[in-house]
Formats: sequence, structure tokens, C-alpha cells
Amino acid sequence: MRELTYREAINETLRQALARDSKVFVMGEDIGVFGGIYAVTTGLMAEFGEERVIDTPIAEVVMAGIGAGAAMTGMRPIVEIENMDWITLAMDGIINSAAKLRYMSGGSVRVPLVIRTPQGAGRGGAAQHSQSFHALFMNIPGLKIAVPSTPYDAKGLLNTAIEDENTVLYIEHRMLYAVKGDVPEEYYKIPFGEAAVRKEGKDVTIVATQRMAVKALTAAEELASEGIDIEVIDPRTLCPLDKATILDSVKKTGRLITVDEGCKTNGVGSEIAAIIAEEAIDYLEAPIIRLAPPMVVIPYSRLLENLYLPDENKIKEAINQVLKY
Repeated sequence: MRELTYREAINETLRQALARDSKVFVMGEDIGVFGGIYAVTTGLMAEFGEERVIDTPIAEVVMAGIGAGAAMTGMRPIVEIENMDWITLAMDGIINSAAKLRYMSGGSVRVPLVIRTPQGAGRGGAAQHSQSFHALFMNIPGLKIAVPSTPYDAKGLLNTAIEDENTVLYIEHRMLYAVKGDVPEEYYKIPFGEAAVRKEGKDVTIVATQRMAVKALTAAEELASEGIDIEVIDPRTLCPLDKATILDSVKKTGRLITVDEGCKTNGVGSEIAAIIAEEAIDYLEAPIIRLAPPMVVIPYSRLLENLYLPDENKIKEAINQVLKY
């Protein structure tokens, strides 16, 4: 199978969607002539024109409102928020309009809006260009949240998002754009709510998202040579969340580590740990470990940023800790 980068997989998916459905259009800051600050939308304006690939002013609140309104009229907009740090400017349109209008209309109004946005640290982007807000939106009824970690998933989940009748927050990771992987050229979808078991194992369950899923898999493969058998689960979507796969794994291994790039306080790991506490606590043989950054502002210094983020060594330390019980 051919290989594409994560960036190329998303670009191809957008191109194919624009060609397949005249109701699809893309809008966002710098996405047209410039091709996006991460080069994800390169070539799309030249191919499909300025009416379907729209360069917008720096106005996230307007973009969210236009996207929700266009979706309500039968279009299928894909709005890019250039950095997830700035999605805070579009909160009202996303939370109080896009996420709620289908319910408030008794299902008569559909809002097939996709909001694409990159998050994550690792580039030395400092406090306002490195944040991960995915857990924040897990608290909003009516939103679906996709968090792909591989090029294959990036294409399959984006196809599913574009065809969904509800608003989908499709979150990319800044540090994954250059990662390569197998991606079919043909159209395919990955159902929301189905986690991927990246590696099967019997000793410890690790549930990790996006870039942390990649790091968890590396750590697990390195420890395999020592006879430690780790199961790595990548949720792929946070809303809906595949509870069944996570629960089955923890019931098998008796140990759970969550690894996520959002702050530890009230993070993704907290929700997963609560699910296990409610539904599988009798199967646990060791305390749950939530591996995530501390509740501090992300530093600019690369040295401090590296200390802030979970990595393979910290994951291996957590594994050794739960195996002591």
C-alpha cells in the first residue's frame, strides 16, 4: 500500500470530498492562496476556486457562525480554526448553536459542520500556540470529537466527519503532520466510537490519544524485549468514546495507565479512570495512573517543554510502577 503523511492524507480527503459533493466547501484563515500554515490545504483553491475554498479574515467567531448557518441550510462546510488555541474565540457559535440546534429543533434542523483544528505542543510554540483543548469539549452535549493519530485514521475519520449530520470537532496534532503511514487511495470511513487496539497485551492497558498513542506504542514495543506485554488502545474518537474496548482490556490486564497531552486536571484520563472506577474497579490489581502534563502554562523553553510533556521514558516508568503491585 502507498504511504502518505498525516498532512497529505487530510489534504487528499478534502480534495476528494470537494470533488464528490458540490455542497462541501472549505473556509479558514490562510487556507487558500497560502495553502494553510501547516500546508494541509495546499492546491485546493487552485483546483476548486475561491467560492469553495474561502480565505477568511482573522475572525473565528464569524467563521463558526457562518459554518453553523451554512450547515443548517443544507451545505456541508469544513471550517478550519488555524490553531486550536484560538477556538476560544468561536465558543458561542460552536457550543450554543452548532452543538444544540438539532436537539432544539426536534431533529428537523441538521448541522453537518466539521471544524478542523490542530492542537498540541512540541514546536516551542509557548503558551498560546501549544495547547490541547480536546477534553474541554468532551463536556459539551451534541458535539462529536475525532482525534486521529495515524494517516490512515486521519482520512477515514475525516470522511466519516464530513458525512455526519451533526457537528464534528476534528482535531489534528501539530507534531503528526509529517508522520507517514499506509493510506488507501480509495474512499473509506472509520466509524466513530470504535477504538483501535494498536498492540495487544496481557500485563498493562495503556489508553493514549494522538501523539501520546504513538509514544505509548513505542514504549510498549521497547518493553516487549524485557518480557513485559502491554496493550495499547487508541480511542480515535472521544465523543463517542469506545468504553467497551477499554473496559474489556482492563478486565483482562487488571492495570490501567492513561496518557494524554491535555492537563491532568479534569482531563481525558480523568474520565476514563472514572469509567473504570464505576464499572470495572473489582478487576484492578493496581492503582490507575493518569500520565499527563501538570496544571501549568506551557513554557516556551524547549527544555521546559520537554519536561512538561509525557514521553516514552515517563510511560515506561509508569508501567514499571503499576507492575510492582
